[in-house]
Amino acid sequence: MKLPVMNEYRLQVTFMGRTVHLTPHEYGILKTLLRKPGHIFTAEEIYRENWQAEPYDCHPVISVHIRHLREKLEPDPSHPSCIKGLWGRGYLFTAGQ
Repeated sequence: MKLPVMNEYRLQVTFMGRTVHLTPHEYGILKTLLRKPGHIFTAEEIYRENWQAEPYDCHPVISVHIRHLREKLEPDPSHPSCIKGLWGRGYLFTAGQ
């Protein structure tokens, strides 16, 4: 499966034949995950990179943004195939592999 094509100017991504618009935080989180597909990023790493602040109880914030990304990108958001979460470890983009 191909990786999403990102358009930073328009804050949109084309993936699996669809173009969707993202919020600035959704775009930044996806950009973080795509920097190293298959690499597990902790919620703290994602938060630091996208909010430029030290994380304090950031897990709910990241979880909500990840859910929104899944709703926009995944064919079945309740059974994600691309944006995976590993309990207690973090999140990764797998491109369905």
